[in-house]
Parts: sequence; structure tokens; C-alpha cells
Amino acid sequence: MASLSGLRSSSPSLKSKHSQTTKLAPPLRKDSFSFAFQTRSKSFAVQSVAREVSTNLTKTDNGLPKAKRGLEKDPKALWRRYVDWLYQHKELGLYLDVSRIGFTDEFVAEMEPRFQAAFQAMEELEKGAIANPDEGRMVGHYWLRNSKLAPKSILQRQIETTLDAICKFAVEIISGKIKPPSSPVGRFTQILSVGIGGSSLGPQFVAEALAPDNPPLKIRFIDNTDPAGIDHQIAQLGPELASTLVIVISKSGGTPETRNGLLEVQKAFRDAGLDFAKQGVAVTQENSLLDNTARIEGWLARFPMFDWVGGRTSEMSAVGLLPAALQGINIREMLAGASLMDEATRTRVLRDNPAALLALCWYWVSDGIGSKDMVVLPYKDSLLLLSRYLQQLVMESLGKEFDLDGNQVNQGLTVYGNKGSTDQHAYIQQLREGVHNFFATFIEVLRDRPPGHDWELEPGVTCGDYLFGMLQGTRSALYANDRESITVTVQEVTPRSVGGLIALYERAVGIYASLININAYHQPGVEAGKKAAGEVLALQKRVLAVLNEASCKEPVEPLTLEEVAERCHAPEEIEMIHKIIAHMAANDRALIAEGSCGSPRGIKVFLGECNVDELYA
Repeated sequence: MASLSGLRSSSPSLKSKHSQTTKLAPPLRKDSFSFAFQTRSKSFAVQSVAREVSTNLTKTDNGLPKAKRGLEKDPKALWRRYVDWLYQHKELGLYLDVSRIGFTDEFVAEMEPRFQAAFQAMEELEKGAIANPDEGRMVGHYWLRNSKLAPKSILQRQIETTLDAICKFAVEIISGKIKPPSSPVGRFTQILSVGIGGSSLGPQFVAEALAPDNPPLKIRFIDNTDPAGIDHQIAQLGPELASTLVIVISKSGGTPETRNGLLEVQKAFRDAGLDFAKQGVAVTQENSLLDNTARIEGWLARFPMFDWVGGRTSEMSAVGLLPAALQGINIREMLAGASLMDEATRTRVLRDNPAALLALCWYWVSDGIGSKDMVVLPYKDSLLLLSRYLQQLVMESLGKEFDLDGNQVNQGLTVYGNKGSTDQHAYIQQLREGVHNFFATFIEVLRDRPPGHDWELEPGVTCGDYLFGMLQGTRSALYANDRESITVTVQEVTPRSVGGLIALYERAVGIYASLININAYHQPGVEAGKKAAGEVLALQKRVLAVLNEASCKEPVEPLTLEEVAERCHAPEEIEMIHKIIAHMAANDRALIAEGSCGSPRGIKVFLGECNVDELYA
């Protein structure tokens, strides 16, 4: 690959090719777009025209848009396109192949002003501009891997101090200098990470990708408020609970799922006669509820989260670095890889910027409105969780109802995936022959096993060769049926290459968000869901109070759903009240006197006992 003529590289040793794009024969064409370019004084974002695409298409004589021409299929033309567009980052051992996306030279030229505006927006973001206007925040995850970029010296010191503290703490835990108080083995052997969303998906992905076969500490995750799931994780620890380091991760310190997980774990420690504080670590924002609790209770350690780092971009903060370091993963190499990719994605030459190339492909394939899904197919077991990680990074960032100008746009880009070649026996059938509502992203790893460990299953063919064949065969089969795809290739899975991958997609999301003029760094939909959940729990408390009052009467007064709703002063919430009662009954917290939850009209319900204290509270 490195010897291909015209190969572009971010390495200074190779001269970038900035000449005119090689013309393909026949040319790949898409309907011409006419864009209105307009900069904004504060954010440098471009005015979104994604929703106007259908009206700006070149028209035929009858006023209807011209149909897209088919993808290039001539082998010689495809080879020229492959060579011309292949991106290489030599230091990271990373390649990006966008040749199987059908964008045209004309489309690239028309998008150029918008990309220049996006590059300007990213530059301002890195300098400390308020890039999250809805929450009035800076966006500084890029500073985490190069603290000198931070706009204030105090931020630089905070980043460097935190990194040094993480490395020191990890060394002391692994070496046994810091010991659990009650463990017979005399050192910590397990990590139990309690967090959700960005506080869990990144650490899980990195653990699966990079943890050694026999890490100094094995890690488990509580990333939901499912009681059975929590019980399972605690039960799996067994007697090793006494040698388990519990990391609780929550920026605000008030995330309900994380708080619930913490309370469940603390109960397990009490039941086992263990002192949780001596084994608890908090990763949270300074002076948050969690931070204050950990300080007052004397937890083993506390590490900061920063206001200017969002959850889904926090893997390079204490959120991801602490659990990684405790597993023996070289976190400074992760940071170095991310920093190298950050440098490569700052160039304003679109063809030499891998993040911009991804954003270009996403816009072309989905018409800038998310009209097609992104299927992520990593052909490496250790990268299994990459699709879940990208799912949050992309969808939570880009899935927005309004753009920066307040226009309702309902933007987004759906992401899903599993791993190859498992997917050959799952949904590749539909991708090849079914509804054409996606584009694929293949993740290829060239190194199969460590040097000297490979062997041939049959003459000239290894196990890894089969995996390689499945990837290339699937890519070819999809393209033969006009299914477009991107291929990201890394030499091997290392802390440096994983750091580079994370940084690549973080920047691609930021650039694409600028192209479609949305705020990628807030999540009002998530907050709306949290608010609605709180309202359900508030209604449940009212239902319990009503049922308790009826159950304390002599004789007990079973109530119909309508009666419960009326006494709760919430007749419009009768369906939710039915669901609340069904859940309570399934968990032996309410008794069904008549009927069944499957027949709501005939149900009568009461509590099993009268709680007098609650009655007069």
C-alpha cells in the first residue's frame, strides 16, 4: 500500500499531492448541488441547506430531479480512483479508503467552501471559543492529548496534573503499594466500574480492544440500573469483592443510573462487612454531589472531570485513562496516537484530512440529512465494541431536532454494527440484497497475530487469511450491487492506533456537524428522557400513597385503575398508572385482588400491608 503511486500521507517525509483530481472515465456523477454559503460571526458554521437538497438538484425538462448514475464499475477506473483517494498516516499505520463512495470531483469542488468554514469553526473551537452555545461551554477534549493547546495556563496545569496523578495511582495500585484493607491476597485484583453512557462505553471499548490477556486488574462494568445485571456483576466477583477497586464515574454526580449502581455496590460491601470508602474512587466534576460525598466519606481517591469535556468525548480524560492504566494499558501511547491524528485532521486540504474525507462521504451518501445508516463492520474481535462506542459518539452528537439558527431539521446519522465475519451469518444477506438504506464502514486490521505465532491451516492459507478474504469479499459483493462503503485500515490494534481511531471519529463528527449547522456537543433529547423518567417516578410515589391509604382501611379497599387515577388527580395518566401497578405487582409490592394486569378494565389492586408511618407522613 505504501508504495502506491500518488498515495497521500500526513507524514512530513511524503509530499502531499495537491494537484487536480485525476479524471475518471467515465466520470462518477451525482446530481449537482447549488449551495448558499454563509458564515456566522460567532461559530463560523455554514447555513444549513441539507433540507433544501431536493429543490436544488439539477432538474430535467419535466422539472423532476435527474436520477443518480450508477457507481463506477470499470476495474481500471476503480484502480485509479483507489490510488488517487487513498489516505495514509505512516506514523499511525492507518489507511483510509473512500474509493467505494461515489462522490464526484464536481461535488467535492462545490463542498469546498463549506469545508473551509468547518475547518475555521474547528480552529476556533480548539482556541477556546464557546462551541457549545446552548450550554455556554467550551469544547476541549482535543486539549487532553496536547495540553499546550489549552487556551489558559490553569487548564494546561489541570490536564497535566491529572494525567500524572492517574499514572502514579495506577502504579501504586498495581505494585501493591496501595492495598485493600481486608483482602487476604494483599493487593487489588479487580476493578468494578460504575457509570453509564460516555462514562462507560469508551472504557468498555478500550478494555476489550487493548487489555492484555492477563491484566494486573480485571475489569467489570455496571452500566445500567437493572437490578439483575448489577447482582450478576457483584456475584461474579464473589470473595474478590474484598480486593475490588470500585470506580464511580459521573460528571454531575447525580446521574440516576450511576447513583443507583453506587448504592447497590455499597450495600454489597456492607453485607460483606467491608468498608467501601477504602476501596472507592470517584471520577467526577469538582464540588459535584459525588465529589463532596467521596471527600466527606474519605474515599481512596478522587479524579476530576472537566466542564469542557463531554461524556462521549471523555475517553482521553480520567474517565477512560484511569481504568485503562489500571489494566496495564499504555495510556500515554493512546494520547500520543490521538495527538498525531489531531494534527493530521487540522489540515485545511480536504483530500489530505482523513476526518474531512469521512465527513464528505457521510454527507454524499446520506444527502446531508441522514438518509442512510452507517453499518460499522470491524473485522477483529478485539474491536467488537467499536460500533457501540461510535453509536453514541455519532448519534448523540448529530441527532438534533434544531440547527444553530433555530430551524427544525431533525438531523442525525444512524449507526449500528457487530463484527466480521460473524456478520456474514447475520445481516449481510440484507445488506447485499435487501433495502438499500445504508453504507458500510469496514475496519480492517492487517496484523493477524503477534510475529512468530501464525501458522497455516492449509498450504499457503492461515486463519487470518480467511478473515481477510471475508472482508474483501463482502466489500466487493456489496459494491457489485451498488452498496457504497468506506474502509479504515490499521496495521495492528495498539494503544497508539486505538487513540488515533478515537480522535479520527471525534473530528469527523465535529466537521460534519459544522457542515449541517448543528450543535454536536449537547444532548437535549437525553435530558428530556431523564425528565420524563423523573415524572414517572413521582407519579409512582403518588400511586403508592393512594394504595397505602386504601390498604390501611378496615376492611382493605381494593381500587380499580380509574379510582387510583382519580385519587392521584391524574386521570390522563391512567395508562402509565396501569404500567406502574403491573411492575409493582410483578415485584410483590402490590397485590391484585381481582382480574389481571392483562385485562386492565377489570383489575382491582391494593398493597399487601399498611405502612402507618407513610400514612401520616
